[in-house]
Amino acid sequence: MDNDEPLEPETKDEPETKPTSQNSDETLYCEAEASVAVEKEKPARESSETDLEIEDTEKFFTTRQNELYLEACRLMSVVPVSYFLRNMEESYMNLNHHGLGPNGTKAIAIALVSNTSVVTLELADNGLMEEGILSLLEMLQENYYLQELNVSDNDLGFKGAKIISEFLQRNTSSLWNLQLSGEEPDRARIQEGKGALVWKALQTTPFTAGNNFRDESAELLCQALAANYQIKTLDLSHNQFSDKGGEYMGQMLALNVGLQSLDLSWNHFYIRGAVALCNGLRKLDLSMNGFGNEGATALGEVLRLNSSLVYLDISINDISNEGISKISKGLEFNESLKVLKLFLNPMSMDGAVLLILSIKRNPKSKMEEIDISNVLVSEQFLKILDGVCAIHPQLDVVYKAVQGLSAKKTVLLWANPMKLIQSYADQHKITVLDFFKSLSPDGKMTMPVGNFRKAIILQDKVPLNLYQVRELVKKLSDKPDTVNFRASASTMCCWLWGQVLGTWCHS
Repeated sequence: MDNDEPLEPETKDEPETKPTSQNSDETLYCEAEASVAVEKEKPARESSETDLEIEDTEKFFTTRQNELYLEACRLMSVVPVSYFLRNMEESYMNLNHHGLGPNGTKAIAIALVSNTSVVTLELADNGLMEEGILSLLEMLQENYYLQELNVSDNDLGFKGAKIISEFLQRNTSSLWNLQLSGEEPDRARIQEGKGALVWKALQTTPFTAGNNFRDESAELLCQALAANYQIKTLDLSHNQFSDKGGEYMGQMLALNVGLQSLDLSWNHFYIRGAVALCNGLRKLDLSMNGFGNEGATALGEVLRLNSSLVYLDISINDISNEGISKISKGLEFNESLKVLKLFLNPMSMDGAVLLILSIKRNPKSKMEEIDISNVLVSEQFLKILDGVCAIHPQLDVVYKAVQGLSAKKTVLLWANPMKLIQSYADQHKITVLDFFKSLSPDGKMTMPVGNFRKAIILQDKVPLNLYQVRELVKKLSDKPDTVNFRASASTMCCWLWGQVLGTWCHS
């Protein structure tokens, strides 16, 4: 965030006849036209195709947009934001926590009507209110370049939800990513809790109510989203939705043809809401909703039949081994889920064993990652996991640590995988990059993480354990679900320098 002091508007000689003051009913486009009217006339430009004059034209339009914003600020009686003025040509604009208010937001919207640079606009925690969100959505009906909008933590309430719903029904913008969340809680405080105590810790963890959307807001938003085909990613976390809101969401998902990712973490869903939400989506975040073992039982039934969900986060939901056993039953039949996050649920290693055995019993499972990173496991668990990975080599289980592991085995477990690969490459007179490219069926430089994990486990040139494979994925990943073999060169360089300096280089 830019902490520069706001700029004062540039002083200009006022014309003798001042523009008529605008009333509250006039749209931001009228004000934009008014600002153009008070600009000084620009001299006529001669026709030319030189690079210099093309560059001058670009500067002309940038200057004109700056003047438009300054004039809008004057009309709205607000102080201009220097960060906005300096970054109007950038694709990413972060104005979070700038205290813009409705009028400051309206001035920003006026300036963005004709802007062709900004693709992502962050406006969280700015006290937008209904007037501010209305200005932004009017702007989006004219601006077809802006694609991602964050208006989280602005306490928009029911009136704001109504304005957003009317906008979504039109399908008239290029917006595909909409964030309507709240402020993140204190994660450090959450992680102080252990097992069943986590839930109690969460009850006293301070966090805002997001945009204060309740079930009546969910009904409006879902009516609009049922017919909206442009929004792909929607964040409604940290609001006040209960099971009724979850049912509205479930009905919407049965009709919506565009939405792929929905974040509803930190709401108040229990059993009915959790079940209603699992249909029709590819990615669903239901962490911190407190549906417990009863909700987990219902989720197990849903997972048995669901064929679309790829990513499911049900972390911090007070699910014990009893609920894990029900989820495991569903996983024995599920053929679509790839990522399951169960972090900070009060489960033990017995629950972890149930999970991985359910994957073993399902020959059609596509599971690539199970996150139980608060659970201590044993060497016996690792042996079972090795057996599961022999059938499903794409699987990675993230756990906390291994209890009672001997020092000798710890050294073997932590052996540097890049050193082993470099040794193989030297013996066979090839490069490390050649080794990695040989794992890709088409010889490309990138590969999905699941496919890479499967290929590296199945290859017999450099035997690696599951921990070493996980370390390789971390070092070669340039995106959450993709490894890039170009990173192998820099990783190897880092390791060699570590040898020179007598230390291991952790990048």
